[in-house]
Amino acid sequence: MAVKMTTKKPLTGNRRSHACNATKMRQKPNLQVKTVNGKKVILSAREARSLDK
Repeated sequence: MAVKMTTKKPLTGNRRSHACNATKMRQKPNLQVKTVNGKKVILSAREARSLDK
């Protein structure tokens, strides 16, 4: 089982139509499973890219 290392959460807001109707929406973070030092961890794609550097 992978361990969650990130603290990122979904971004919430309203999706607006041309008629200005509002419906709730969520933008989920891009979470990936990556092996670091032999252990599987859950990171965002940006954090994984920083680790590679």
